[in-house]
Amino acid sequence: MVKHMIIWKINEYCESKNEVRAAVKKELEALCGRIDGLVEMHIITEGLPSSSGDLMMDSLFESEESLKNYQKHPLHQHVANTFVRPNMCQRLSLDYNI
Repeated sequence: MVKHMIIWKINEYCESKNEVRAAVKKELEALCGRIDGLVEMHIITEGLPSSSGDLMMDSLFESEESLKNYQKHPLHQHVANTFVRPNMCQRLSLDYNI
């Protein structure tokens, strides 16, 4: 199993960060069950005030190969290109085996 975690910072010019958070959460979590090898997807939208990021994705994949397939899957690419990338200015990721 592989954990894939991402922390994003929303662009400062976004008028409604709460709407961005809600849309990203809805769209990414909806991918679970639709892409082979994606076991779990949780988007954390309410960090503590001490946080430096605005959103966190905590996802679980069957294997490193499953993660690679997810990253290029058309459903994921649509969500990333429509809801995530246009609204984010920073992205950090960490992948590890569990």
